[in-house]
Amino acid sequence: MALTQSLKTEDAGTNRIMITISVMLATIMQALDTTIANVALPHMKGAMGTTQDQISWVLTSYIVAAAICMPLTGVLAAKIGRKRLFMWSVVGFTVSSILCGAAQSLDQIVLFRLLQGVFGASLVPLSQSVLLDTYPKEKHGSAMAMWGVGVMVGPILGPYLGGLLTEYYSWRWVFYINVPFGIVAWLGLAGFLEESKLDKKRSFDVYGFVLLGIAIGSLQMMLDRGESQNWFASLEVTIEGLLTIVCGTMFLAHIFTHSHPFIDPKMFRDRNFSVGMVFIFIVGIILLSSMALLPPFMSSLMGYPVVDIGAILAPRGFGTMAAMIIVGRLANKIDARLFITLGLVLITYSMWEMTLFTTDVTAWDIIRTGLVQGTGLGFIFVPLSTISFATLDPKYRNEGTSMFSLLRNIGSSIGISVVTTYLAQRTQINHAAFADYINPFSLGLQLAQEQGAYNMTTAAGLAALNQVVTGQAATLGYLQDFRLMMWVTVAALPLVFLLKGKAKQAIA
Repeated sequence: MALTQSLKTEDAGTNRIMITISVMLATIMQALDTTIANVALPHMKGAMGTTQDQISWVLTSYIVAAAICMPLTGVLAAKIGRKRLFMWSVVGFTVSSILCGAAQSLDQIVLFRLLQGVFGASLVPLSQSVLLDTYPKEKHGSAMAMWGVGVMVGPILGPYLGGLLTEYYSWRWVFYINVPFGIVAWLGLAGFLEESKLDKKRSFDVYGFVLLGIAIGSLQMMLDRGESQNWFASLEVTIEGLLTIVCGTMFLAHIFTHSHPFIDPKMFRDRNFSVGMVFIFIVGIILLSSMALLPPFMSSLMGYPVVDIGAILAPRGFGTMAAMIIVGRLANKIDARLFITLGLVLITYSMWEMTLFTTDVTAWDIIRTGLVQGTGLGFIFVPLSTISFATLDPKYRNEGTSMFSLLRNIGSSIGISVVTTYLAQRTQINHAAFADYINPFSLGLQLAQEQGAYNMTTAAGLAALNQVVTGQAATLGYLQDFRLMMWVTVAALPLVFLLKGKAKQAIA
């Protein structure tokens, strides 16, 4: 009897390990794709003979498709089964990755990126819900630590890996690299994951989904194209903004009046879950915003090549992984709110240090601040991912994880749009302010002319001086962006006190 029980326990442990590996591979595959293609865009642009605005649809199509389809995860899992949905999503994502790599025109790659977004939308929410169901409640902290490694580290390492593949092979390999991940993940899911119970009686709220899909799709389009189209000076962006507001308002009114809404508002009665949604939205802003700022800062102002930029930024991911491992081991011993607070403090400190950067800052300073920031994100993500679902009714788990991922993605999109727009505006303002000091009475300018640095009587001399002023204005603009992100992080601190009960007990 004891031997039989031991064998069952051993089999359960083996299944759990294999499920974890399969789920992690699917998560990493999808998470990498959110940033890995960014580095390859200039090479795609040259290969396909397109403009910058046209090639940007390679990113936009993926983001919009994934955002629209992500809320479908809960409904589809209930209708066809979580295992079946997961496996088909992996197959679809892998096949569409192959098609993206083999694309010969802009139309083809945009279409295949749309398919990638559709099939990839469910991968991260499903992986989170599978791990929460696979591990007992006392090990949820460890499970979320493993899941978080894929979700958080993938976008951080994506640019570095994309730079290496593009530099030494071809831009097509940023898509082909998904194939081995997809094959192994599918085999593991097919062999070890059990099917969930079906709920065929569950109705599908088509009207609610259409409203939500239009609202999310319009919002993502507005955020992605706003800067290039001069925001609301553009009719396209104005229409997208109006659609977001109108359809979003109609959706909220619909879910509170419909008998079987697309998203059940009752799950938001759980305070930890609701606070967690706000928190993960802010984490999304912080996660990718600084990553959107540092590469152009290092490239345009400091002259670093792409591969070196990736190598310098990669340690940020190692800090995240180290923090997640620590939290996973101590989740049952230390109040999770303390971890979250520590993480916010570390991020605030790293952002403050970044406000002191100059174009003469060393690579070590960038690595050090990145490590601190990555560690802070790791201390936040694991306890937050766990505590958000600790008291939520398990029947909402599939829907809840899709909303969790959706809010993180929307936060990232908004964060990138805000810092990009703010940078452009501050650079213009700073340039105008600095230009006021460029006059015949400026002692610094007189000294520079005497030393032969600038010849104000020639067009080349004026252009050289303008280039210096523009560089200084942009540098200050980046520092002001870092300061903005620092205050966003500080503003998130009071949310910790809204998490009810002893968080460590909730995790356990």
